[in-house]
Amino acid sequence: MVTADIGRVEGRFVAGAGQLAAVIVTYNRLDKLQATVARFLESPALELAHLVVVDNASSDGTADWLATQTDPRLSVLRMASNTGGAGGFEAGMRHAVAGFDPDWLLLTDDDGRPAPGALAAFHALDLSRWDAVAAAVYFPDGAICEMNRPSRNPFWHGREFLRTLLRGGGRNGFHLDPAAYDAGVGRPVDITSFVGFFISRAGVVQAGYPDPGLFIYGDDGIYTLELSRRGGRIGFEPSVRFEHDCSTFGSDQRGRFRPLWKVYYYHRNLLLLYRLAAGWLFWPLMCLILPKWLLKVRYHKGERRAFLRLLGAAVGDGLRRRLGRGLAAVTALAGVK
Repeated sequence: MVTADIGRVEGRFVAGAGQLAAVIVTYNRLDKLQATVARFLESPALELAHLVVVDNASSDGTADWLATQTDPRLSVLRMASNTGGAGGFEAGMRHAVAGFDPDWLLLTDDDGRPAPGALAAFHALDLSRWDAVAAAVYFPDGAICEMNRPSRNPFWHGREFLRTLLRGGGRNGFHLDPAAYDAGVGRPVDITSFVGFFISRAGVVQAGYPDPGLFIYGDDGIYTLELSRRGGRIGFEPSVRFEHDCSTFGSDQRGRFRPLWKVYYYHRNLLLLYRLAAGWLFWPLMCLILPKWLLKVRYHKGERRAFLRLLGAAVGDGLRRRLGRGLAAVTALAGVK
């Protein structure tokens, strides 16, 4: 176990958070994974003691490449099937805790990597304030990555609730504004993503592990919001910078889901997140949101029936809080054999 004191000893950086283990989940994105693993392993062992890569049954040569890696800090967990981001993070976190007993865990996607110096900046923080830390996530061109912008739950905070109402319900009402990224101090948030998300062992005790039944989409928001609900303190720290080399929502598919079966997980899990966030206001909120979801059918010419089948199943399962519909059943709804 490395020391938890902050400072320098005989010219060496001493990790302030204690032992840190990172967990990366990957599926068929070998080029992204290679860059991310290389970036992580540039950090010395005092900053990063262990790196767990969860390979979700990739078929693009990922397993073969990982088998050639020799850094002793790297541990590979090969899944028998694709368990999605939620299943991968749940398995990876359990593996790291059981195998290495770290003081902090760091979760990120295979295309999300620390900027140079980010892990040193994390260890230099006063972590007594937080049970978890959200990094400031940027695109490679330096623009703020919108999908990874942390937020406050507007249903818990009057100021954010009023601002959201005044701005027509838009994300800018409750997500951190760009000025927060330039601030010199951290600030509390309720929800964040799994790109550059650090969680202490105390936080894991509070929140448990991600629910693998969520598969993809919203698992990070649900997990971090539940941590906050249980009293966990999540801090956004702008000095800890991450890069998200992401192309998931390119301009060629705005408003569309590719592949189509993702419609189900996106809407089911978002419904679960809204229910957790809104409390008794969930039902009035649904009256506003469901018509907007139905209007998305216009983006899916030629596959509208399949879109509506997936959306109907998502809403039905979400309202019943059912997570048992597997990927094979979901892809069958999309017409995939």
